[in-house]
Order: sequence, then C-alpha cells, then structure tokens
Amino acid sequence: GGGAYGAAKAGGAFDLLRFVQQPQVLARIVSAVFALVVFACLVGDGYTSLPEDPKLYCIFNRNEDACRYGIGIGVLAFLACIFFFMVDVYFPQISNTTDRKYLVLADLGFSGLWTFLWFIGFCFLTNQWSWTQAKYVYIGADSARAAITFSFFSIFSW
Repeated sequence: GGGAYGAAKAGGAFDLLRFVQQPQVLARIVSAVFALVVFACLVGDGYTSLPEDPKLYCIFNRNEDACRYGIGIGVLAFLACIFFFMVDVYFPQISNTTDRKYLVLADLGFSGLWTFLWFIGFCFLTNQWSWTQAKYVYIGADSARAAITFSFFSIFSW
C-alpha cells in the first residue's frame, strides 16, 4: 500500500538492499562523495608557498576566501548528507505525517539552498582559478581543477 510523503507505512521491516536502491539515497551518497572530493582537494593541496616565503597561500589567486568557501561548503554538505542519510534510515519509522512533511520540506529546502551555494562556489573557484598566475602554482593544480569540477557536479547531484 501507499504511504505518506514517499515512504512506506510506519513500522515496516528495514530492507537494506531496497533502501540503498532508492534514488534519493543514491543521490545523497553521490553528493557526499563529491563534497568529500572538493574539501579533501582543498585541504590537501589547496594551499601552497613560495620558495622564498614559507607562508601558505590559497592556490586560487592567493585568495584565502576561495579556499575557505570551498572547504566550508564541502564539509557542511558532507555532514548534511550524513544527517539526511540517517533521516532516510529512520523515516519509515515515523508515523506522524506532519513530522514526515516537515522532514521532506527541510530536505527539499536544504537541497535547493545547497544547489545554489555549489553554483556560487563553482563560479567563485573558476573565476579565481582563471586569475591565478602560473608562477605561483608549483603543485596542486590538479587538485584545484578537481575541486572546480566536483563543485560543478555537485550542482546537479544536490
């Protein structure tokens, strides 16, 4: 039978295979992986220094805000994916349709907001990368490009 807000009736047994095959769960896993790639690239190789100056600079046009923004939305997106993944696991056990409605609306609203923030992040990182001078990039160019690419992919996965 039908359930409320896209889930089976409350109290059913948990089926892991059926759960993982749900489109929203697959999209959430993909979004978490993309977010992990973005912030891991920026934390790992997003900062560089010049041989004569040991101070670390952001690889994106030496703009610290670009690295902070990418790391920030990546970490928060990853944590949100984990939170909403746990909500997806618990969702069939919720019998109150009002609670279900609010969880679905919160997921929808957050996904819309994060889609917008990923778009801003993609544009910001791309812009800063286009202004980056090659003489300041010794290592980390591939990580910067990966962060930009997976920021773009995240727009669609959210």
